[in-house]
Amino acid sequence: MNSSQLIEETVSVTTSDTAQLVSNEEPEASSSNFTQFNRSSDLLDSTEDDIHGSHGIRRRQPVQKIDPGSLNILSAKYESLDYDTCENHLLLDEERKRGYPFIVWKDIARWIIVLLIGVVTALIAFTIDICIEEFSKIKYVQLKKSVDKYVLLDKLYIPYLLWVLTNICIVFIGSMLVAYVEPVAAGSGIPQVKCYLNGVKVPRVVRIKTLFVKAVGVISAVVGGLAGGKEGPMIHSGAVVAAGISQGKSTTFNKDFKILQYFREDHEKRDFVSGGAAAGVSAAFGAPIGGVLFSLEEGTSFWNQALTWRTFFGTVVSTFTLNFALSAYHGHPGELSYPGLLNLGKMEPFPFQFYELPVFMLFGVVGGALGALWNHINYKLSVFRIRYVSAAWLRVVEACLVAAVSATCGFLMMFLLDDCRPLGEDPTKVPLQLFCADGEYNTLAAIWFQTPEASVRSFLHDPMGSYKPLSLMFFVVCYFLLSTWTFGLAVSSGLFIPNLLTGAAWGRLLAIFIQFMLPQNTINPAKYALVGAAAQLGGVVRMTISLTVIIIETTGQISNALPIIITLVVAKWTGDFFNEGIYDIHIQLAGVPLLPWEPPPLAHNVYASEVMSHPVFTLRTVENVGHIVEILRLVSYNGFPVVDPPLADDTEVPTYKRLRGLILRSQLIVLLQNKIFNENANTTWSNFNVDMNMFRKEYPRYPSIDELKISEWEKTYTIDLRPFMNPSPYTLPHRASLPRLFRLFRALGLRHLPIVNDHNEVVGMVTRKDIARYRVWRHRGHMGMEELLLSNEI
Repeated sequence: MNSSQLIEETVSVTTSDTAQLVSNEEPEASSSNFTQFNRSSDLLDSTEDDIHGSHGIRRRQPVQKIDPGSLNILSAKYESLDYDTCENHLLLDEERKRGYPFIVWKDIARWIIVLLIGVVTALIAFTIDICIEEFSKIKYVQLKKSVDKYVLLDKLYIPYLLWVLTNICIVFIGSMLVAYVEPVAAGSGIPQVKCYLNGVKVPRVVRIKTLFVKAVGVISAVVGGLAGGKEGPMIHSGAVVAAGISQGKSTTFNKDFKILQYFREDHEKRDFVSGGAAAGVSAAFGAPIGGVLFSLEEGTSFWNQALTWRTFFGTVVSTFTLNFALSAYHGHPGELSYPGLLNLGKMEPFPFQFYELPVFMLFGVVGGALGALWNHINYKLSVFRIRYVSAAWLRVVEACLVAAVSATCGFLMMFLLDDCRPLGEDPTKVPLQLFCADGEYNTLAAIWFQTPEASVRSFLHDPMGSYKPLSLMFFVVCYFLLSTWTFGLAVSSGLFIPNLLTGAAWGRLLAIFIQFMLPQNTINPAKYALVGAAAQLGGVVRMTISLTVIIIETTGQISNALPIIITLVVAKWTGDFFNEGIYDIHIQLAGVPLLPWEPPPLAHNVYASEVMSHPVFTLRTVENVGHIVEILRLVSYNGFPVVDPPLADDTEVPTYKRLRGLILRSQLIVLLQNKIFNENANTTWSNFNVDMNMFRKEYPRYPSIDELKISEWEKTYTIDLRPFMNPSPYTLPHRASLPRLFRLFRALGLRHLPIVNDHNEVVGMVTRKDIARYRVWRHRGHMGMEELLLSNEI
């Protein structure tokens, strides 16, 4: 086997340095998204032995048994994307032949693709929106007829059972699709898209099948009465649309349109996906600027000025396509300023005084604390699901159970809480009398007998005194718990609308309390309901800039910006004191090797020689086919340093070999598949066009080594790797520090980083998982660095 071994002299580091990895300050307590630094056998303790005489090289022990639901484990199953361009001879030849006209054409093609992404995403949003609206109307009108009929006969259990069965049947459809057809379509999809844009290959995340399951799943979840919204899944849908349109082929349908081949590489696809995610936000909320800022703040890890312009263009196209379609559907064709298109309804500017700013800060504290509690409960539920509800049929049963409980909660609140008001001021299309006097209707029935989005509008726009404090209190507790239980089910649903609804309800409740304390002042409940909604959502997802702009755009009122900004910043700080945002918690639960924006602080004493994997599997510049096949079968690595062959007259083969370049597994597979062997040069090379399109044709799903047919005779042939390898990969010396390693890796979106000694000989290899193992924890004002374990089990 042609592998290089590690010698101690090259990588010896002082152990007092390594021992300092263990944080000086122990955390106070353990909480949902915090795992105390696990000083297991494979981590260095700062003991006497380490300080006096151990050589300080850290060996990674494979973890045999892990505790499901742990936050300090990285999954070994995730691969990275190749964001770094392979500048081999084929690419240089292609660029020389095509010249500047091709660059101009490529740029025009990008704008056309972004336009198409915006239009298609908007049409999908339109379809989902109309389906939810129409199916919900049918469902609630039929339920109203049933209630009105059986309330007189004193047989209310019949409409209750009808409601429960309707919910279960509708949710069952979406849940079956998610659990059995495409599990990656569960939830909002934002964590998965965030990981993809960070450079992690999340399996099946941008497939056509995922888009179909997502769309049907979100319709069934919202119509089925679950505490979920359609906003999160729209972001995922936009990302799938972008990935599909930009590639000019569909691997699901095995159809290649032979166009846009030059965009078939990971970093081009990544830029389109970030634009698609922004178009999804824009279509969901009608917020083009909010979409761009969301993609920048929460999604994309790589950004540039040209991408800003293209993304903004895509979000504007998306918003106005959706507005055009919806205004035509609602009978106002061409009226793009039709107020019904604003998700939260057009709000009047509310005046606020200087002395109210502390009140908004208090709202932020409440929102941050409730958001942290929401995240903690959801984390505990997610761990329970990982341990005990992993079978597909159990996940379907759980989704149906939540659908039944949602209907039960709504029915009990309508039945037990006597909250009536006159019919003239009804916000609902389906007013329900129930036990109220003639000419009155039940306000809680009005909230439950509509989609969650319409309920948010009711809480924001209804006048003071529309709801009793007791009703609001029960609703907040009930919906808060239902929404925590719903997020993470085997259904496609987001958490934006449920949290806005919970926040608007407790904001209104606090408005009533403030009115009671200050009876001489007239309180505007819409102001506090909106600030409460922002605080609750900000406390859960920890977004500030983009969420402020999204709320301003969806309410059509910029003068409300200051209270919302203050509230969101305080909510984020309060929530961060206890735990992390919900998306980060779910990413850590999945063990995804996500690289944060900044390297771990105080880590300059960790060197590349400690971080790297070794020994390295290398290939020679002209390599034997049989040897390549054996290596590809033996290891699952995706990158191999190409090195100089040892000189024939050497008395002994040196341990290290000088680096000449880097070649990827996918490139080797394509070379073997097309039999680009030196011995076939006269036949294969002349009959076959050896250029970059040969590799692009197979992208993104390359065959595995076991699918290739290589005869025993062909295994004696050789391949010259020099025209195909990247001759100038980024490298670092073995004494480079972890922060330097991190910055190079993160900023350039690398997948492999060879580590070399002073003679440019390969001594190790750093990949994403090697760096992601070092993670900073923060909890209740304390922080430190922990080293995560790698496992194949998650």
